[in-house]
Amino acid sequence: MQRSAQLATSQQGIASTIVAGSAAAGAALLLGALALWAHYGTAVFFEMLASGIAACF
Repeated sequence: MQRSAQLATSQQGIASTIVAGSAAAGAALLLGALALWAHYGTAVFFEMLASGIAACF
């Protein structure tokens, strides 16, 4: 029984690490987008996004 409790605790630690990493990555992307918006303005920012998406297809 103690082995399964250790495994569950270990899995919770891994899950919380993944959640924290995802939250940090999302925050970094959001801050990057806001920085681009502040630097280039809304029209240029949206134009850059549109051209980047168009380049993918």
